[in-house]
Amino acid sequence: MTETLPDFFGDSSVISDPKRYFDQMRSQCPVAKERYHGTLMVTGYDAATEVLNRRDDTFSSAVSVIGPIPPLPFEPHGEDISEQLEAHRSALPWSAHLATFDGAKHAEYRGLVVSLLNFKRIKQNEDYLYGLVDRLIDRFIGRGYCNVVPDFAHATTTYAISDLMGIPEADRAELLQLIGAPPSQIAGDAPHKIGPDPLVFLKPRFDQYLRERRERPGTDLLSDLANARRSDGSLHDFEVVSNLARFIFGAGQDTTSRLIAMAVKVLGEKPELQARLRKDPGRIADFLEEVLRYDPPVKVVYRLARKNTRIGGVDVAAGTIVTVCLTAADNDPARFENPQEFNIDRPRLREHMGFSRGAHACVGAPLGRLESRVAIERLLARTVEIRISERHHGPPSARVYRFEPTYTFRSLSDLHIEFTAA
Repeated sequence: MTETLPDFFGDSSVISDPKRYFDQMRSQCPVAKERYHGTLMVTGYDAATEVLNRRDDTFSSAVSVIGPIPPLPFEPHGEDISEQLEAHRSALPWSAHLATFDGAKHAEYRGLVVSLLNFKRIKQNEDYLYGLVDRLIDRFIGRGYCNVVPDFAHATTTYAISDLMGIPEADRAELLQLIGAPPSQIAGDAPHKIGPDPLVFLKPRFDQYLRERRERPGTDLLSDLANARRSDGSLHDFEVVSNLARFIFGAGQDTTSRLIAMAVKVLGEKPELQARLRKDPGRIADFLEEVLRYDPPVKVVYRLARKNTRIGGVDVAAGTIVTVCLTAADNDPARFENPQEFNIDRPRLREHMGFSRGAHACVGAPLGRLESRVAIERLLARTVEIRISERHHGPPSARVYRFEPTYTFRSLSDLHIEFTAA
């Protein structure tokens, strides 16, 4: 029966409506192999939790960013492929960056990033965020319309992470353009996007920032990162610090940008919800949690089975790439009643996987929540009505939205809205 389903990784029809694919796959089995690339699709909430919360070394995150494409650079054999994996790890996409690290190495560098993105630093950034969001709204409020993706969502998150890190203001507009589209594109990626370091194009600029901070430390995140020390008192290797800096910048803007855009899309489709949140802005945080459940910015994450194991009672051979479908898990009716309904009053609102789970859960989730809340709060406060542009997206009965051709992420290409200013 799974053979009748489209290719999740290659069929453009799945981009616009991934939930339909996930529902079909889950109805057959919440843990089932798809036939095109041989990856195991995990679409049930309990099975996804089982994989992501696993604390031993059964699963590796070496393939966590783009999954089965390209395939592994070796032919797995045996009941434990750990030695094979380590021998070929440097050839895997994104292998230079934190998202693909495992074990003690991942724990060490994740701990460093967590220490940098601490509550105090994020809270100090809140005043800047309010001013930033209002300045961005000032640019388009008089027109009565805007393209949310570049003009608001992407700009908010890129400028916000730039300020938090201490990137010079003169460089921020250019970086907004440089960061580009997400990886995992169905139409084919540029070679650098599937290489060990897809952020290499940012390296000269960030290396300069870090060298300047080692010579003249400040109080920003880049200064703290450049001068961070190991437990023995030695500075971290410069190349490691360089990779972390670029990863923080890249990861610090893309997921939240997609969340903000999706949140505005939901609001544009639900005028009664707009009115409710304007009257009670304290519920904006709950609204964003439901956006994260209903249509999260990351559709799937990947794990590689190092050893023979079982998921949801299904045998999994060592070397299998496991696709953990976050959107599917968050819309599993066995976990969330009437998941197709958008409901900010639903029980267990925060039990979604919108920021993933386990050791590799999104390290920037607190910052992402803050940025999104401020962005939506100010947009609602400065408008009395937000409408989806029918000229660009069609009437309510026949909406058309374009999404970036990426199977991993849920990225609106554009979102045109019209509004009445407050």
